[in-house]
Amino acid sequence: MPENKRVKTRYVDIVVKKNIFVPKFINSDKESYDLSDISLLRKLLSNEKAKILYSLKNKKQDSIYSLAKELHRDFKSVRQDLKLLERFGFIEFHTKKNGKRKSLVPVLVVDKMEIIVNI
Repeated sequence: MPENKRVKTRYVDIVVKKNIFVPKFINSDKESYDLSDISLLRKLLSNEKAKILYSLKNKKQDSIYSLAKELHRDFKSVRQDLKLLERFGFIEFHTKKNGKRKSLVPVLVVDKMEIIVNI
């Protein structure tokens, strides 16, 4: 029997004003982020971010390093992408202690993203 799993959703509300798109990110706490242009949304919806989200959903990652290694990408680039995903509430970082070392574990906290275009 399938579980009734609560779905956590992020909303992007896009308004067309004159000749530009103006996106607003709305998280589940009804907090919103107004953006001056759509370039940040384009960055968020890149193929690299999709690969990160897919990997976090389907494979157990125990550090940013292991994620970068799996994706065959530079650690610094993956960390920057993760910071953007964290900023908009798609992931959280949990701290994992391994002996004397601590590592940040990226954890996916959103199941769904809805984009609404208001014309």
